[in-house]
Formats: sequence, structure tokens, C-alpha cells
Amino acid sequence: MKRASLGADELLRQGGCPPPWPGRPVLLDGLVTYVRDTPATGPGTEPALYVHGLGGSGQNWTDLAGLLADRLDGQAIDLPGFGFSEPGRSYTVPAFADRVIRYLEYADRGPVHLFGNSLGGAVSVRVAGLRPDLVRTLTLISPAMPFLDPRRSLQGRMLPLLAVPLAERLAYRRLTQMAPEEMATQVLSACVADLSRINEQRRREAIEEIRIRYTADHYAAAYLRTLRGLVSSFVRAYLPGSGSLWRIARLVTAPTLVIGGRQDRLVDIRVAPQAARVIPDSRLLILDGVGHVAQLEVPRTVARAVAALLDEARVLRHAV
Repeated sequence: MKRASLGADELLRQGGCPPPWPGRPVLLDGLVTYVRDTPATGPGTEPALYVHGLGGSGQNWTDLAGLLADRLDGQAIDLPGFGFSEPGRSYTVPAFADRVIRYLEYADRGPVHLFGNSLGGAVSVRVAGLRPDLVRTLTLISPAMPFLDPRRSLQGRMLPLLAVPLAERLAYRRLTQMAPEEMATQVLSACVADLSRINEQRRREAIEEIRIRYTADHYAAAYLRTLRGLVSSFVRAYLPGSGSLWRIARLVTAPTLVIGGRQDRLVDIRVAPQAARVIPDSRLLILDGVGHVAQLEVPRTVARAVAALLDEARVLRHAV
């Protein structure tokens, strides 16, 4: 593990707040996966795939993907049951990872620069560890890797609900009893350390996403079953066997950037340094005053760190 570097800010696109990138449904094995495309703006770009966190969608990557479009031909997927993707058959980390692998094989763009936030970080670790042929570099932002005390997360208060019969129905009632505006404020407050960094356009988009969730009968079940799957992966991580995410992380060969926000309220701050220590070729960036979704809160800083990773990875490839 080493300290992450930052590329030059002046090399990034200046100004502007792009709308969500256009998306399209992709039919894979009978189920629709929704994909947003960020058109490349420079020559010689390389493919990238962005994977969101629990309760999020591909829209969470709008700003970062735009800032990197001169270097990366980006695609962001909605995991099964989230965003505009159809419900999945299973909501475990392995099932999500299988879906990402299946999409990468279908897209056939070669190995990608893989990005994951929160749940998407755990999923991306599994993809990179088990299918190194599909991953050029790996960027993890507040990855939801297993930690011993999930009560340290704000989502810990929902853990007793996982054992309740008909929990999905109770969760749906709880998720829909608040106005979208109020729910969006609560979600942003949980994920972002400094709400002044989130402009009005992004707030309106968050409200609209929640309105869409309220119309999806499957959303509460997808959320709870995914949370249950995460907790299960946490338990397995400290048991014998090859399924442990920490053991899989040791298999990652791609140059890796791990980013954590010191004010993260959803993932234990100790997780990012631990992930960087376990993954062999890793760089660590801890951001003061930043929460759980650094790509939303401080996208330029994240883009600078990614640019430095891409430069280093390119030098390494040419040296081989």
C-alpha cells in the first residue's frame, strides 16, 4: 500500500453540471439491465464501468464520469432491482458480481477500468479478484467490505428488521411514508458530510429518483434482501472458506485506488485502509470532511486521484 497521488486539476474539464447521461435497457438472460453511457470526448479512451452502492443507481456517477470522459469511455449500470433495472433472482454480493461479469462479457469491450462505491465496491472487489482478465484498474470508494460491527453504520438500525416475517412489506411502508423531498434530504444527509457541496440540480435528481422508487413495488424487497446479503457476506468473511471477500481481495492483481471519507457514516472508516493493505498493488486516499459518496461530494478530487492511477497504470503496462 502507498499514498495515492493527485493529477493536475487544470487538466480536468472546467465548470458545468451535466444532466444524467442517457441510458438504455440491455436484455441479458431474460432480465433488463439499465446502462448509462458517458460519451468519450478524447482520442484513445479506454473502457470503464461504474457500479453504484446500496439504494443508488448509475446516476450517482454522472459528475465523475463526465470529468474523466476525455480518458475513459464510461458506462454505469443499475444493479438488479435498483434504478431502472428489473428485479433480480438473488441479491447477494456473488449474484451482483455475476451480473457485472455477465455484462462485461456481453459488452465485449475488453478489460475495463472498474469503479465501485459502497456495495458496488464489494461487488467490484469480487469481480476483480475472480476475473482479473476483465479489469485494467480498480477504484473503490468507501467499499462496503466486511467489518466486525455493522452497528457502526447508520444502516445498522435496520438489522433487526431483517429477521422479521414480512419485513419487505414493513420496509415498503416505512420507505414510502415520507415525502420524496424529505426522504432525499435524509439520504443525502446520511451519505454526504457537507450538503453545501450538492447543488440544486443534484438535489432535484435525488428527489426524482425517490419518486421512481415509490412506484416500483420490488424496491423495498430489493433493498432489504441486498442488505441481508451484505450482512451474510460480512459473516462469511471471518469464517473458513474461499468465499470470504477479504480472501478474494488478496487475489486482485489490478492497480487499485482506495478512497475513504473520514466522515463516512455508513462504512467504518477503518475499512478503506484495511482494503488498501490487503489488495496487493494499492494506493490509499483518505479525505477529510467527506462522507460516503466522494464521487458526488468532491468529484474533482476523486477524478484527480483516478487520473494519477491511470497514468501510473499506463506506465506500468508500457514497461512490461
